[in-house]
Amino acid sequence: MIKSFQISTTDSPIKNELQHKIDFKTKPLGALGKLEKLALQIGLIQGTLSPIITYPTLLVFAGDHGIVAEGVSPYPQEVTWQMVMNFVSGGAAINVFAKQNGWNLEVIDAGVNYDFPEELPIRNLKVGKGTKNFLNEPAMSDEELENAIHKGVDLVKEVFEGGSNCIAFGEMGIGNTSAAAIIMNKITGIHIEKCVGKGTGLDDAGITHKIGVLSQAIENHLAAEPLSILKTFGGFEIAMIYGAMLQAAELKMMILIDGFIITSALLIAQDLYPEILDYCIFSHQSDEKGHYKMLQYLKADPLLKLDMRLGEGTGAALVLPLVQASVNFLNEMASFESAGVSNK
Repeated sequence: MIKSFQISTTDSPIKNELQHKIDFKTKPLGALGKLEKLALQIGLIQGTLSPIITYPTLLVFAGDHGIVAEGVSPYPQEVTWQMVMNFVSGGAAINVFAKQNGWNLEVIDAGVNYDFPEELPIRNLKVGKGTKNFLNEPAMSDEELENAIHKGVDLVKEVFEGGSNCIAFGEMGIGNTSAAAIIMNKITGIHIEKCVGKGTGLDDAGITHKIGVLSQAIENHLAAEPLSILKTFGGFEIAMIYGAMLQAAELKMMILIDGFIITSALLIAQDLYPEILDYCIFSHQSDEKGHYKMLQYLKADPLLKLDMRLGEGTGAALVLPLVQASVNFLNEMASFESAGVSNK
């Protein structure tokens, strides 16, 4: 049985006190812009006037997708496991940014079509060796969906018990922009043509082919409910992230949302549990075509727009210093009263 989540809103009696503390720092009202909104959000998540960030953890989930058999990506499927090996060796962008900004980074095999050596520092939560080709059949079974969700839940519980109150998710999986595009289409109602982008670098002809394949897949399946959509078109990594982010919200953790793939998991989650959005900090607007419209649908205001579309959690990794800055000014900046500065 798939877990039900108990997620409360962050509306709190201390909201006015928090806003007063923010407003009476030694600055013009609203002069720190989005950092002020962040400080308020984080204070409400933690239910305190003096929030802190502890042991920020970035979980990168990898999984393969059967739909790649239809030529929807310019890269072969084996790039998934090869990139996981790059993560393990410390050579990927996410390694660089996580190290720079103080993230604890973990790599998770959610469903890669490869057997990694046991001695590698990879968390083996493999549900299967990739999903099935959703052009012809559902990507996963009911049992596989439940397994993936529960593994994501258990992993976040472990991270939380280890002292983390700030979490982000990354992903790797050739073909996963196809899964995310259909999830976007099914949840938002936006036409599939507006959901499909370059992915890992398709040209115009490749994009046209990808739209055709995904359009046919949509016609071939009647999935309409959120978890049915996830089961039919999703990936093991996306399903695991779905469970992980909902568990993080239940535990009142800050969730830094990355780009297109991670937001597709959030689309499913918020459709069932809209309160999760109170815990989400949107890191950046990906350059993947559909992400801007995803953010519009969620009424999200991302912190950065750097024309990035790499995935891996790189956008989330980059914004941690901004999140920390919002907490620092709230805790350390003088008030007008404490500094003896006249307030208008």
